[in-house]
Amino acid sequence: MPPWLWRSAEALLLTLWVGGLWSVGYLAVPVLFHELDDRALAGTLAGRMFSALAYLGLVAGTALLIASLRRPGGWRHWRTLVLLLMLGLVAVGQFVLQPAIAELRSAGLAAGSETAREFARLHGLASALYLVNSLLGMALVLVRATPSPAGD
Repeated sequence: MPPWLWRSAEALLLTLWVGGLWSVGYLAVPVLFHELDDRALAGTLAGRMFSALAYLGLVAGTALLIASLRRPGGWRHWRTLVLLLMLGLVAVGQFVLQPAIAELRSAGLAAGSETAREFARLHGLASALYLVNSLLGMALVLVRATPSPAGD
């Protein structure tokens, strides 16, 4: 496969993943909560979108990581490290935080209860990790869009 085709495929995967992070997290989900009167339904739909996006991120991120490892510098290249961090954040969010959040939600969230406080804490942590992932993805996109004299 010609190198330009590999680079185009990488650009497409990065665009799908990072564009998804920004469009779902900062556009679609806020609209859901603004437009739907049923916050539980909005939360369920948001959770499904975040879950689908997490699996897209795992697939796209793995492919991008493999491509990054094939470049000079491999494991030591900053892009490889950023992709590893992003994949780790997705995995923690999807396989650690989301199941715990779902379990608390199904147990019921009475206002002021310990369950509600734990839900808020985990939800806040998941939101912070999502923000970090969004910013890391934006950095990958911006650096990729900026020509480098070294061909980096």
